[in-house]
Amino acid sequence: MNTDQFPNFEGPVCPLPFDHAEQIVISHGSGGRQTHDLIRKVFHNHFSNPALDAGNDSAILHLSAQMPGKIAVSTDAHIVSPYFFPGGDIGKLAVCGTVNDVSMSGAVPRYLTASFILEEGFPIRDLEKIVLSMEATAKEAEVEIVAGDTKVVQKGKGDGIFISTTGIGWLPLDRRIGGEQARAGDIVILSGTIGEHGLAVLAARGELGFTADLRSDVAPLNHMIQTVLEAAPDIHVLRDPTRGGVATTLNEIASQSGVNIFLEEDQIPIIPQVHAVCEMLGFDPLYIANEGKVIVICPPSSVKRVLEALHAQKYGQNARVIGEVRAAPAGKVLLRTLIAGTRILDTLSGEMLPRIC
Repeated sequence: MNTDQFPNFEGPVCPLPFDHAEQIVISHGSGGRQTHDLIRKVFHNHFSNPALDAGNDSAILHLSAQMPGKIAVSTDAHIVSPYFFPGGDIGKLAVCGTVNDVSMSGAVPRYLTASFILEEGFPIRDLEKIVLSMEATAKEAEVEIVAGDTKVVQKGKGDGIFISTTGIGWLPLDRRIGGEQARAGDIVILSGTIGEHGLAVLAARGELGFTADLRSDVAPLNHMIQTVLEAAPDIHVLRDPTRGGVATTLNEIASQSGVNIFLEEDQIPIIPQVHAVCEMLGFDPLYIANEGKVIVICPPSSVKRVLEALHAQKYGQNARVIGEVRAAPAGKVLLRTLIAGTRILDTLSGEMLPRIC
């Protein structure tokens, strides 16, 4: 899939060291000269840092020597189709997804590893655009890509490109944030509007049947989250509502903590374009994946400070309170609808939109 088909792609551009027409071939994964050329000219050219430059089989990392703490680790795989979409691409998604997952524990992401599975025939021009996007996103998040691997599969045995990432971060010893920490009386805050990512990817496939002005919300949230934690260190839960959307994510939290989460439908922020597409196609925006949002659950005394911190950040300007945590019925998520009824929001049983993160 060539990026010329996606004029909205806004990834960084630089002179490419390879011929633009060159493609991935099986020997790029053999471990020989072509493998080393690919690594040097594409990956190392953009990910260079002292740990990676050492050229060893493992990277020696230094976390916070000045402060005691723990190591937070998260791993993820990314198979989005198409791999370029309005607002992002598989490379940006890979960095943001892992940076955000590490951040949800309250940790500060520091390092990433990245593994690439490439299909024979994949355009090196597109690979470099993806790598450039990863480089730019890692710089925004202030993390380093310190190790990686590349494998090539025969044509027809893959789907262009798969990326697997691992994130490593530093977590203060006294910080306890997790899905099991929600308490009755807590308030549920959402950092912004929902549904853009899943629908933007669907639109990029040309499967809507009509045009829609939709862009993915994919973004690194680590700086925003650290700002919020500085303002309100007593936050109980942080979670990004990716696959399965807000409804499935809150069901996971309700189950982990043994609580009920009660939402107000009229408080859930949704842009008009998402609302219109969902109305036309019968989708529920509460189950659509997001890649640049965070759910914050905190005591009532912290709500004002959390909202002020979110509103001051680029990715949190549309944050608002969407509900509260109750004692019962435990393990359930309920929604007060626009017509004042109550609806059970269950866990998504399948994929509403396949392969979007």
